[in-house]
Amino acid sequence: MSLKSHSCWYANLYALFAICLLTGICANGQNLIGYKGTEIRKYMDENCRNMSSEKVVNNKFKYLKYADNSDSKTLLFFINNDSICKSVRLICNNIVKEEKMKEFDKIYKRSGENRWIDSRNGINYIVELSNEKWSCVITIKPEK
Repeated sequence: MSLKSHSCWYANLYALFAICLLTGICANGQNLIGYKGTEIRKYMDENCRNMSSEKVVNNKFKYLKYADNSDSKTLLFFINNDSICKSVRLICNNIVKEEKMKEFDKIYKRSGENRWIDSRNGINYIVELSNEKWSCVITIKPEK
């Protein structure tokens, strides 16, 4: 297998992997880790019509930002220099905190207070919920 076809195979595997991780509702903080920026935009346009893209200018981090129409949810996809998603963060009202915790208890393995593990294809992802004064923040990132 050539290096080019090997890379393509991994890209397809990552895309399939990311699709398997989706929970179906935009508010769930999809694990689109491994997606390219263009794939994230396409996914969001097709599946999360209640969230719109917002232009971001930040010299420290590269990310795609989406917010819902009521500004109660903000979804950030942190990307690297190759435009590949490396982590996902959902910021939402504290009102949904209990609902999210119940949901995560059903679909992930709990690994501590406000922390879960999503194990897919031999890769562990940390799903962490942190409390802020007016919101809760859900972060999905690969386990180190």
